[in-house]
This record gives sequence, C-alpha cells and structure tokens, in this order.
Amino acid sequence: MKNCDTLRNKIFQYVKDKYGTNPEYLWAKFPEYAVLRNPNNSKWYAIIMDVKKRSLRLSGEEYIDVIDVKCDPITIGSLLGSKGYLPAYHMNKDNWITMLLDGSIPENEIFNLIDLSYDMTQKKK
Repeated sequence: MKNCDTLRNKIFQYVKDKYGTNPEYLWAKFPEYAVLRNPNNSKWYAIIMDVKKRSLRLSGEEYIDVIDVKCDPITIGSLLGSKGYLPAYHMNKDNWITMLLDGSIPENEIFNLIDLSYDMTQKKK
C-alpha cells in the first residue's frame, strides 16, 4: 500500500459527502487515474493520478500521487512558490495546478482548493 492511499481515500470520501461525486476510472492504461466530475454538468473539477516523480521534474523513479484542480491564474501564481505545488501535470497550466499528495500540503488546503475547483465548474448565473 502506498503512503498516500489514505489521503486519496480521504479526498474520495470528502467529495462523496460534500458533492455526491464518485471517482471515475476512464483509462485501462492508467488504472490509478481517477476523474472527479461536477454531477450537475459533468465537467471535471479534479483528477488524481499516480505519476513518476521524474515526470514532474522531481528526483526519483518512484510513483507519487498528485491531484490536479482548476484554479484561477492569480492563485496559481501565488501557490507555485510553496512546497507541494507544481505547474499542472497534463492539464492547462493557466487554469489548473498540481498538488502533491505526499503530506507536504495540509489536508484543509487541499480540500479548500477542491472546493474552489468545484465552484469554478458550476454554471455561470
């Protein structure tokens, strides 16, 4: 069992309880990649992936869990200098940010950014 499985599971429980979201596993080639969609419009608000550290320009060959969330560019700019935050992996770097799920970011920060991402996928009124 990977160290971050518990954080991954806490995230899944959080979004299930708050938004009624269940993770979707869309790719047979990437069985650990889980998409979280807004149930009101099917827009993605997060994706959890296990990625090789070197793919993130980190040292090491092992895999690490990350979550990508939608985020406004100003917030992205302020977070990128902080530990555990990286430019979006495999998503638009202007509107998404990657967070390492290795314990370097407090859970409440992760949940707050998930909430922000969810809100950004709501239909405009």
